[in-house]
Amino acid sequence: RYKSNSALRIGEMPEPEVRDHDVLVAIHAAGLNQLDAKIRDGELKRILPYRLPLILGNDVAGDVVRVGSKVRGFKSGDEVYARPDQDRIGTFAERIAMHEADVALKPRNLTMEEAASIPLVGLTAWQVFERAQLKKGQKVLIHAGSGGVGTFAIQLAKHLGATVATTTSTENIDLVRSLGADVVVDYKKDDFAKILTGYDVVLNSLGKDTLEKSLQVLKPGGKLISISGPPDPAFAKESGLNGLLKQVMRLLSSRIRRKAKRHGVSYAFLFMRADGAQLSRITALIEAGDLRPVLDRVFPFLATNEAMDYLATGHAKGKVVVRAG
Repeated sequence: RYKSNSALRIGEMPEPEVRDHDVLVAIHAAGLNQLDAKIRDGELKRILPYRLPLILGNDVAGDVVRVGSKVRGFKSGDEVYARPDQDRIGTFAERIAMHEADVALKPRNLTMEEAASIPLVGLTAWQVFERAQLKKGQKVLIHAGSGGVGTFAIQLAKHLGATVATTTSTENIDLVRSLGADVVVDYKKDDFAKILTGYDVVLNSLGKDTLEKSLQVLKPGGKLISISGPPDPAFAKESGLNGLLKQVMRLLSSRIRRKAKRHGVSYAFLFMRADGAQLSRITALIEAGDLRPVLDRVFPFLATNEAMDYLATGHAKGKVVVRAG
């Protein structure tokens, strides 16, 4: 059942069904994300109406065990990684079946643990910058630069040729600089809205106060894209939500959309989607040395609850991963 900060429990489940276009993967490692905690706590049940009990987990790396009759892109023994489709999550397990369109070959130069840290945050950053149409020479502010999304987004924005500013705490300044951040704001000492100006894009992953203050750093025509909400009408339409939920989303985001309009900028909420083709492009950048994973800690599978507790402290630098065994 949904319960805030509750412990997950280990249980036996049947082998996943393998459909015609599915690959069945033996899981070596699974990345943890704030999304897992939000699902567990029931924060997203309006937009992700899962049937409980539910296996959590949105990042995976492992070996292909078996493929469906119509799969052509993968074979047994392939090392792969993925962010499963939102309707088929469940990587905190021994095996998972996923549509081949959501899967990519694992970067050859990464361990399973490193690979498992990439899919959700990598695709999130990719899709944010795709939505923003981030171009060479533009300026982007990435909040929480030492977090899972932040560490990846800084590197990707630099690869795209942008000037990157980020917010972080004193102890993580060296980390974000090593990833390519050009301007670093220590949020414990300074107010980013009083230092930064004329930005084209802001990637927000924090709360309401930071979201609204971010409008001040954008130039006219700039884009504020939030992965932490509030959801907007465009998201409701894309997700095929019913009329009542569309109205709820409209109300939830009305304040920030109104303020954005007054500043002459746009607001959008992004909930990343599974995409094996995009993940393959990320693989190429990783193998070329343009992007690298940032791992904080790796826990054994049986210590998944401890890993979730550690993630909840908010002190992780990069990603937290659990591994088989």
